[in-house]
Amino acid sequence: MQDLAFSLAGLFVGLVVGLTGVGGGSLMTPILIFFFGMKPHLAIGTDLLFAAGTKFGGSVQLARAKRIDWIVVGQMAMGSIPACLVTLYALDQLGATNPEVQHVMTTTLGVALMLTAVATLYKAIKSQSTPAHAPAAQTHAPTRPLHPALPVLFGAAIGTLVTLTSVGAGAIGVLVLMMVYPRLPLTRIVAADIAHAVPLTLVAGLGHAGLGTVDWLLLAKLLAGSLPGIWIGSHLTHRLPERVIRGLLSLLLAYAGTKLLAI
Repeated sequence: MQDLAFSLAGLFVGLVVGLTGVGGGSLMTPILIFFFGMKPHLAIGTDLLFAAGTKFGGSVQLARAKRIDWIVVGQMAMGSIPACLVTLYALDQLGATNPEVQHVMTTTLGVALMLTAVATLYKAIKSQSTPAHAPAAQTHAPTRPLHPALPVLFGAAIGTLVTLTSVGAGAIGVLVLMMVYPRLPLTRIVAADIAHAVPLTLVAGLGHAGLGTVDWLLLAKLLAGSLPGIWIGSHLTHRLPERVIRGLLSLLLAYAGTKLLAI
């Protein structure tokens, strides 16, 4: 029965990802901790590879449609990947199962979920007021950031956050890109965020695997449910009120964040 429960959890998260594009880590990690009683380090490590698997298919489709601005992805990765490696080294030296490290993980995860809740709600409001394609006058040099250092600095922050919590490469990443690349249309911001999340979560996930904090059998069960869930969700996108779904999701994430901060 537990095997079925894991697959159903993957199906639910995949469905939400397909409907809203919100990163699976913001949902799957708290589900594994609260509903299945997993240790935070195992939940985070397993979820990182889960996120890499779920986002890979989406990035391939976006790449085929030529909607990914690889310059933006590369600029963010210049900060996120090195920060991810440094964080993995710190976890290796301190010990991922160390109680103090576990406390830091749960506290940081709680803060990350609260930030994701705010970013998810903001994105829902923004997507209703922003046209899918920005006017030509506003798209001059859209891949030029406000300052050359901003993508690297914000990328480093996201890389550290994702490695510690498995959360941050979704809604928070979109919000960061909206601030750093204000002239980039929202649809291309989302595409760049998904593409950037794939190498980041893959590197972080493999690093956690090296630390022994990945449950491979569990990962297979989650992916077995999530992949069809994403397909179903993507086909229901235009039939369900996305704004309402994102609003409810932000409340759920905020609730999970407050519970983790209370641990």
